[in-house]
Amino acid sequence: MKNASAPISAFINHHFRHFNAATLKDAAHGYQAHLTQGGKMFLTLAGAMSTAELGLSLAEMIRQGKVHAICCTGANLEEDIFNLVAHDYYERVPHYRDLTPADEQRLLERHMNRVTDTCIPEMEAMRRIESAVLEEWVKADQAGERYFPHEFMYKILLSEKLKESYQIDPANSWMLAAAQQNLPLFVPGWEDATLGNMYAGHCMSGDVKNVHTVRTGIEYMMALAQWYTHQAKPIGENGSIGFFQIGGGIAGDFPICVVPMLHQDLQRTEVPLWGYFCQISDSTTSYGSYSGAVPNEKITWGKLGVSTPKYIIESDASIVAPLIFAMILGW
Repeated sequence: MKNASAPISAFINHHFRHFNAATLKDAAHGYQAHLTQGGKMFLTLAGAMSTAELGLSLAEMIRQGKVHAICCTGANLEEDIFNLVAHDYYERVPHYRDLTPADEQRLLERHMNRVTDTCIPEMEAMRRIESAVLEEWVKADQAGERYFPHEFMYKILLSEKLKESYQIDPANSWMLAAAQQNLPLFVPGWEDATLGNMYAGHCMSGDVKNVHTVRTGIEYMMALAQWYTHQAKPIGENGSIGFFQIGGGIAGDFPICVVPMLHQDLQRTEVPLWGYFCQISDSTTSYGSYSGAVPNEKITWGKLGVSTPKYIIESDASIVAPLIFAMILGW
């Protein structure tokens, strides 16, 4: 690591010696080694990591050039910005395991949408961002322009139209850091997110005339294929792209498939496989489970190689990811 004597790094290096703890340490050292050898790192973000405030460490990873592209769910794309403008209105429910259906109904009636132990306020978060991004959707629609979901988010962040509403230190927003760096982002299945639902509603109501004003997942795959082809150095040269996966689902499955697609469908056989792989997940290996599949299964799909460094950490990503990032940042 950059500073192995730093408190967090020193603690992990001394105490994390076995089982998932040892894998965490090994994965962090492998991540740093991959960067030192000239590689880039592609990060995938599933679950509710933005609501878990991963931006506290991820934003600095982006600013320091430790992450070179991200694939995330639509929920993670928007929830970092919800937190940016409405943090003071959020409510934590530490006793969420004890809530009754009637308790949940009362949260609904207060427009408090629960994500495990955290409630997101609809009016202060979701509707505020909807209002801001609707202006951009309509503007693009009227101009006959089309953008990806993350590009609309970048527009509203870089315009600073929300700046007066910030309720956290903007340095802790990973989306703001990504916008400022113009980080490549890929958001498959965006229509599944709250803003995706809202966009569908505005298309149905006629506020947006052309549903294709927001670009699609197939176009995201095409963009990812071009990005990977241009960024990954040919086989035999240092500078491959690593894959750091937080959670499972579409955020991980969508982008990792770009390599076999390039090889098998476009015959770009000179493009290397992913050069590092780490997944943080508590999903169990079961019949047909992608999120719980061991990394070696990906060899059969042409995603990873026999010699690719592979790590799987079976634990809570809200604990593991900040610790790995802390080691890489030399904290």
